[in-house]
Amino acid sequence: MTSELEELRERVTALEDREEIRRLIQEYRRTLDERDLLAFSLLFAENGTWTGRLGEATGPEAIRTMLERTLDDNPPPPGPTLFHLNTDPAIELSGASASAFTFWMHVKRGTTDAPELPTLGYYNDTLVKEAGRWRFLRREVFRNIPAG
Repeated sequence: MTSELEELRERVTALEDREEIRRLIQEYRRTLDERDLLAFSLLFAENGTWTGRLGEATGPEAIRTMLERTLDDNPPPPGPTLFHLNTDPAIELSGASASAFTFWMHVKRGTTDAPELPTLGYYNDTLVKEAGRWRFLRREVFRNIPAG
């Protein structure tokens, strides 16, 4: 009975970890679209790194500072507001660390108020459980369309 109970605990913990990682990925999307860069930066571990087309930075404060310098405001409606959409991530757990792969795309409000899909790419993530919470240890952002 003890081994069955332990197996059940491990399975529940894995499900909870995957769900928390999914929420982390959605919070990344939400805080980035809202340009809440303080909340965005706190999604990263103390030595977490963000790397992508806009540059690379390590640590929440450095990530926030880099994005404040490089990101324009996201215009409110009815302007050309940009939203991120994510696919369901493929998550691999390994104790207090994990990896995830997620496709993303931008949806932009076009000039005729119709949605446009200007960009498609993917994230490669390394995650770590820090102080009981899942955080990005490394988030690599890649763009497929347009190329580069």
